[in-house]
Amino acid sequence: MFRDPDPCFDSPGGHPVALRPLRVGMIGIGTVGAGTLRVLVRNQALIAARAGRRIEVVAVAARNLARAASIVGDAVALTYDPMQVATHPGVDVVVEVAGGTGPARNWVLAAIAAGKHVVTANKALLAEHGGEIFAAARQHGVAVAYEGAVAVSIPIIKALREGLTANRIEWVAGIINGTSNFILSQMEGEGLDFATALAQAQARGYAEADPAFDIEGTDAAHKLALLAANAFGMPVNFADVQVQGITTLQRLDVACAKQLGYRIKLLAVARRREGGVELSVQPALLPATHLMAQVNGSMNGILVQGDASGLTMYYGAGAGAEQTASAVIADLVDVARLDGTPATQRVPHLGFHPHALRALQVAPRAAVRTRHYLRVPVHNDRCMAAVGRLLAEQGIAVEQMEWKVGSADEARQVLVLTGESPQGTMDLALDALQALPEVAGPCVQWRVEPLAG
Repeated sequence: MFRDPDPCFDSPGGHPVALRPLRVGMIGIGTVGAGTLRVLVRNQALIAARAGRRIEVVAVAARNLARAASIVGDAVALTYDPMQVATHPGVDVVVEVAGGTGPARNWVLAAIAAGKHVVTANKALLAEHGGEIFAAARQHGVAVAYEGAVAVSIPIIKALREGLTANRIEWVAGIINGTSNFILSQMEGEGLDFATALAQAQARGYAEADPAFDIEGTDAAHKLALLAANAFGMPVNFADVQVQGITTLQRLDVACAKQLGYRIKLLAVARRREGGVELSVQPALLPATHLMAQVNGSMNGILVQGDASGLTMYYGAGAGAEQTASAVIADLVDVARLDGTPATQRVPHLGFHPHALRALQVAPRAAVRTRHYLRVPVHNDRCMAAVGRLLAEQGIAVEQMEWKVGSADEARQVLVLTGESPQGTMDLALDALQALPEVAGPCVQWRVEPLAG
């Protein structure tokens, strides 16, 4: 039950309905929830001036009520049970910042069924259950807003749905996981191996004790599924994203990329291609002079190529309590402005009206054409020619080839940058390279992304 002396949440003073505060129920009062409340209180007058009415948190569900009370004060109703917040008649909009996909799905659907708008920063929830949630919201005439689910402080969802609405989006590419970007920045800047850089990320609070979602690319894939839906007018389908994380990336390859004039980033790409839409998350070499290669530490960066706008770039913090709160409150302001607006005249959940959404064919990994980086360990200086001959026989164009000289106990490395070729062709070439007697160890391949406008 709620612990609240006035559970009705009636606004005082008999204000007209249009001026009544937007009453927020919050599920979760952890880092993001506490940050949201802090910014709402600090900038209350400014936010109200933009929203046209006050935004007030009136109910919170939390596991630790004593801690929650120390954050929200005496005027906010508290409960252990998120369903009481999701269905309470005195709540207009439910903010879900607890995370997860199982219970969170039930809370969000219950709030929608009860006629509540929903604001969430839960990218996993929407990537895996977005279709069901958006359909329920349309049925009940409520909004689901989620700017905080992708690249937190960067308003990329609003940019795709509104600012770039005149454009046919050709591709979206981004560094959208701050943890992985911090690790890669440390591996390059400090010369660290992966394990040491990960330990630093955990020590600074950028990585969880179990960092799998970040370093294996899952978090970025969740976000990419939402970006692609808004860019191309396709349903959200996380299962279509081809994912490879940074766990197998070696310090040697970071150094080799640097020698060639590149930096390695975990890059999420959604791109229209002749054979379908490419949806991929994987490490890629970017030219060191490219703006995206300058996105370091825990920062995020996103590029969008539109046919009319050309290339646009968005940069900002990829994590943080108040950074995420900025996006959550922006969604709350949008919800506060909805009074009297018919559902058919609101910005659609995915930027396209439901009847216009189309399931697009997703290009298979083997068909995606890209440039490639290869590192081939060899026995001696005479082996470079053999590597070049084999690649030519396999139909792989070589644009650049040079040595990486290691220590006395390390194999010589042949470094190769190729022209564009299908991934399937490159996979066959790698198998053939690995069988050469001149090759002294496992060959390594990563994609190269120029990201030219």
